[in-house]
Amino acid sequence: MPRNHAIAVFWSDADKAWIADAPNLKPCSAFGATPEEAVSELRAAMAAWIETAKANGMPLPEPLFRQALPAAE
Repeated sequence: MPRNHAIAVFWSDADKAWIADAPNLKPCSAFGATPEEAVSELRAAMAAWIETAKANGMPLPEPLFRQALPAAE
């Protein structure tokens, strides 16, 4: 299972599909007919990306994006 890397999901008019992208695992993206399908496909792509990086002795990037927490009042 991929670590907690950020996933961006957006509609692509050019592809006529939803795109899910892992910004710090370049290039690692997937598409689907729904946002959920795109994310599901991306999770498989992320796992393969990480497995390939490990097999080739490449360093794994740390997750770049973290959810901002609301400021305490």
